[in-house]
Amino acid sequence: CEVKTLLFDPQSGLVTALMRFEPGAVLPDHEHVRIEQTYVLEGKLVDKEGPAAGLEITPGEFVWREPGSRHVAWTPEGGLMLAMFQIPNKFHDRDGRVAELDIKLAAAMDRLVA
Repeated sequence: CEVKTLLFDPQSGLVTALMRFEPGAVLPDHEHVRIEQTYVLEGKLVDKEGPAAGLEITPGEFVWREPGSRHVAWTPEGGLMLAMFQIPNKFHDRDGRVAELDIKLAAAMDRLVA
């Protein structure tokens, strides 16, 4: 995933970013501790697991997730999304460990390529 941070406010944790995903990319099991919003510019975003499994968001569509929502998302054809969320987000490993997207990582997001 390539990330271009457009706005980052360390006091509130607010992040606005353009995110480009390669075809087949998976955003692993994660929880939005606060609200999350996504607007799809290109491609498709699909909930792979979670309460909204099967939900597809296509270009020109918007989705928001309430605080505490948890899901796995993927981009079968790749995509470009405008994402707005507040950190921390929690990423859940299959072994039960939890990692947080925190302020230090969010500040470095322009350099992220996974």
